Amino acid sequence: MKKVDLVFIPGPGAGHLVPYIEFAKHLLDRDDCFSVTVLLMDSPFGPPPSVVHTKSLAESNTSIRFINLSPPVDYCPSQEVHKSFEKFMTKYIDCHRACVKEAIVKHVLSVLTQAPLAGLVVDFSCTSMIDVGNELDVPSYLFSPSSAAAVGLLLYLDRVGREIEEFDGDLVIPSYVNPVPNSGLPDVLLNKHGGYTTFMNHGRRFKETKGIIVNTFEELESHAVKSLKNDFDHMPPIYTVGPMIDLKNESDKLVLDVTERDKILKWLDNQPDSSVVFLCFGSVGSFDKEQVKEITLGLEQRGHRFLWSLRKPPLKNKYEGPSDYKGDEILPNGFFERTKKIGFVCGWAPQKAVLAHKSVGAFVSHCGWNSILESLWFGVPIVTWPLYAEQQLNAFQMVRDLGLGVELRLDYRIMNGEVVVADEIARAIKCVMESDNEVRKKVKEKSEKSRLAVMEGGSSYAAFGGLIDDVLRNKAMKEAYSFS
Repeated sequence: MKKVDLVFIPGPGAGHLVPYIEFAKHLLDRDDCFSVTVLLMDSPFGPPPSVVHTKSLAESNTSIRFINLSPPVDYCPSQEVHKSFEKFMTKYIDCHRACVKEAIVKHVLSVLTQAPLAGLVVDFSCTSMIDVGNELDVPSYLFSPSSAAAVGLLLYLDRVGREIEEFDGDLVIPSYVNPVPNSGLPDVLLNKHGGYTTFMNHGRRFKETKGIIVNTFEELESHAVKSLKNDFDHMPPIYTVGPMIDLKNESDKLVLDVTERDKILKWLDNQPDSSVVFLCFGSVGSFDKEQVKEITLGLEQRGHRFLWSLRKPPLKNKYEGPSDYKGDEILPNGFFERTKKIGFVCGWAPQKAVLAHKSVGAFVSHCGWNSILESLWFGVPIVTWPLYAEQQLNAFQMVRDLGLGVELRLDYRIMNGEVVVADEIARAIKCVMESDNEVRKKVKEKSEKSRLAVMEGGSSYAAFGGLIDDVLRNKAMKEAYSFS
């Protein structure tokens, strides 16, 4: 059968690229009639992942090709980034419209007889690329690596207007079971320099797409999924196709240190089952010296075995990821010696391999959506320590709406200079490590449901099938395949 091509347009940076590649691999595994072209934007803050590492994410799959976009000629950087990062990035992405269209015309449409263009798959921050799809007369699909509830939040913004910035209380957001406190909203929605308006405008454009693809599963977010379908007018189809997890750990190749990985897994091999607390805060999660001290005190106070991925904060006003500490440059004197029999402190950690290990019993996490899905897949309960972006909402949803997380904090914001004290940390660890903890039981049950969802007959498997059918039956594909 002749292949058809989908063009993927992720936002710049590895954090956007990795879930896109995972979705592409799942799509190609499911149906070999597709090929995928991924358009890569450079980051305005530094070099993108190397071409070799980027291609390694797709393994040896020859049906995925990458095209590096030229920097936009009409982009003029300003100091606006320090007022609203989201508004700055949206303008930067919008300036790529011409080169996105040029790349599609040159590299995709020029070989139309080999692989007809079936549509665009755009990031939630790249909604301006819907215009490119309209100009080329092909449909656009939105891909959200975040939760269905978070998609509902962005749709909700247009309904309430800008007064949310001044609101001090609980918000009744349809996609969440319980009212959401103002303190749990992402910082961007409280930004008076354009952050709120930027996200409201993105949300408005969601309804212009042919479908919204979400990395979740109905059994996890049944309320949110039902809300997306029933509580908003003129909605396109919702395709819950998750959890899409890189079980082969291909994304680790972006930061891979084989020697360190082997040391970590060997140490875990020597620990009793479900005895280790894993502390890891994402690709850009890091703490200063005062907070690190409180974590060490909390760990020593509880005395549980621990594996701690400890990262150094980036320089102030730099949008680069954290680096690893060298030795014990930030840890209190004597900490290594006192905890050498029960603890392991590392820099980068192979998160999925760690969560899959039988010795790991709990996960102190920043509550990024990918981390939540991974913790549920492997049946490891989360202690919530959100840092930025939509993580406060993820933590709220896990603890209050779903009962699948143990609360450390729900509204912590790293930029506010808050310090979580040792007693709080110790108390949360004690709670999650109790063998009869109700959250632990619920997470184990949800783990089974997450695996069933992606198997044949499961809800996500069926949603994926529905998505494929829709893509292949759009106007261009009808002509190519003579569909009725």
